[in-house]
Amino acid sequence: MTTESLTDERADLLEMLAKHRHFLRFTTRDLTDEQAGLRTTVSELCLGGLIKHVTAAERNWAAFIVDGPSVMGDFTAMTEADWARRADDFRMLPGETLAGVLADYAEVARRTDELVATLPDLGATQPLPKAPWFQAETEWSARRVLLHIMAETAQHAGHADIIRESLDGAKSMG
Repeated sequence: MTTESLTDERADLLEMLAKHRHFLRFTTRDLTDEQAGLRTTVSELCLGGLIKHVTAAERNWAAFIVDGPSVMGDFTAMTEADWARRADDFRMLPGETLAGVLADYAEVARRTDELVATLPDLGATQPLPKAPWFQAETEWSARRVLLHIMAETAQHAGHADIIRESLDGAKSMG
């Protein structure tokens, strides 16, 4: 798929998403698996965990575009055990590798890009899942979900840049 064959809007969305994905991935350049799992700030976040989280978020939101809120579950009904499992998305677990985490992210990105290119209507809406951070009875269009994925990726690329600079002084820019 090339962006030349897409409408301007879809090409713009994919180009901007690719830019933010690049910066997120770039923060992990030349790292070992151990380094990717290190916490360098008071936060629980590590670089490998951020990649895992963004991967899971993008996978879930892309599925939401197609299948609606049922794929995301009811966040208001989650137990402590559910939240603990969800926290594993933010760290490198034993046996996980940076290469594996990045490969998973690349596959999710490929599928999202394909969805953006083939979705019949970017204006199609779905009701948001139940969650304390969403207003009840709210719907998001596929377009709005893609913008959310983009914002989430950009925000976490910034987090990753701080973590990487704290790890070994390497910067994504500058």
